[in-house]
Amino acid sequence: MNATEHAQQPRLLTPGELAACIKLFRETRQWSQEQLAAISGLNVRTIQRVEQGLSASLDTRRALARAFEFEDMDVFNKPFSIPSEDETKAAKEKFDREHVTLTAAPLTTGKQLAKLVEACSMDLSEPAFELTREADETFAILVDYFREYRDCSDSYSETQKFDVYDEMQSHIEALKTLGVSLRYATRKVQVRWGSDAVDAKPMPVTVLYVVGFPLGEEPEQFATPRSSGIRL
Repeated sequence: MNATEHAQQPRLLTPGELAACIKLFRETRQWSQEQLAAISGLNVRTIQRVEQGLSASLDTRRALARAFEFEDMDVFNKPFSIPSEDETKAAKEKFDREHVTLTAAPLTTGKQLAKLVEACSMDLSEPAFELTREADETFAILVDYFREYRDCSDSYSETQKFDVYDEMQSHIEALKTLGVSLRYATRKVQVRWGSDAVDAKPMPVTVLYVVGFPLGEEPEQFATPRSSGIRL
């Protein structure tokens, strides 16, 4: 049996192997340690300890499994198949083929958001971590509002738009008070319309991404699937 075959035999992870896996899963998703902490419900110091190869409790391992969306939350507490170097490389290449990395720019004013909405035909808007009920509702209200505005922005006079800017600003500030910071990115894509979409000529459109991150833990970039559910 060679070293690669031996490494792939299911067995309990050592703290050092868990550290390598967690770091790999985190970096593959373009998450910072702060983002993983927010998504898992752990503190940043705990994430740092795990990635340093220090011991992790059963509950910590469960929280990490949930963050990475494993169906079995005890996956890190059971015998685990360690991927080979080739398997790791193949997984990274597959992720890169299926995802695109975008620059996350600050979204801070209602006027800024309104202008972005006017310039984009579609959006994909979602929080990047689990929100409280109040923050989740506030985020949903903002998204509903700017989608409605996008559908009828041509009917607003330049003077009337100031009320729109103020309304959007109030929701952005409410989210900030609730610990949610908004980041945005735009991306040009090709879409096909109609029932005969396969044969139809693709049309270039600009997509707006509005993403909520924990205040003070905003990333410089985020990854998103190349093909995803985009709202008209």
